Amino acid sequence: MKVDNITPAAPAAFEELVPSRYALKVGEIDVLVVSDGVLPLPTQTMSTNVTPADRAAWFNDMFLGPDAFDWALNVLVVRSGEQTILVDAGLGGQFAGFPRAGQFPKRLKAAGIELSSVTDIVITHMHMDHIGGLLVDEVKNQLRPDVRIHVAAAEVDFWASPDFSMTDMPAPVPDVLRRTANQFMDAYGRQLQIFEEEHEVAPGVLAWRTGGHTPGHSVVRLTSAGERLTFAGDAIFPVGFDHPDWHNGFEHDPEESVRVRIQLLQDAAASGELLVATHLPFPSVGRVASDGGNFRWVAGFWDY
Repeated sequence: MKVDNITPAAPAAFEELVPSRYALKVGEIDVLVVSDGVLPLPTQTMSTNVTPADRAAWFNDMFLGPDAFDWALNVLVVRSGEQTILVDAGLGGQFAGFPRAGQFPKRLKAAGIELSSVTDIVITHMHMDHIGGLLVDEVKNQLRPDVRIHVAAAEVDFWASPDFSMTDMPAPVPDVLRRTANQFMDAYGRQLQIFEEEHEVAPGVLAWRTGGHTPGHSVVRLTSAGERLTFAGDAIFPVGFDHPDWHNGFEHDPEESVRVRIQLLQDAAASGELLVATHLPFPSVGRVASDGGNFRWVAGFWDY
């Protein structure tokens, strides 16, 4: 999955003026970050435990808001050895009101990657913007029947009877999340490769349960030839560098999410590794700098 063999001339139907995929290498592991698009969310969901004035000030400083903003959606394609691994699958196109999301199937095709080549899928957690893409017919019909889907046991157990008591989501969302998780289990339950805390999906590709955002939320760490990249899923959001203690309305355990977020930021700052996350602005490739208890996002320079 090197840059020179994953970017063939795309058919006219898939040509886009704005880049939607970015390729890089982590040692001997090939990585492609793919944008699934964006979806609009209320600014309140990024800061449920702060005053409206503090929230407005941060979004104003970021030239966003004041009431809503576009939330990026990123997925990964990883090639290690003979395995091609999809990390999360975006939103899908079945949810009304999000016409700019659910783009990853056509963008994979534009990159020359066939869904039938995917051997493994890692699900960081079972929120609809991470599993919804697998419920689209054009995806389901192209995946190989023996594809392995890796997810933490705690995540599967949680969605059997989910608890939303500590979340602060828009009113319709919990029911949609429940329904989507049930549809995912009905469609793929027999293909799940369930792990407890850590699981090596492929050489140098480790899925690791962090909890917090959901009980089974996991990150994926790539390690090869002395280089490292962590895909942090929903553990880190744009506001989390300036205010890691701000709660996200989609977090099922906000206090634990803060602990997980700070630990991941500290680890990334100490190691100098690359960091990618679902909801950081595409292509979401950068590093974390720290000064005492303060963190700073350092975007990577595009290599082209």
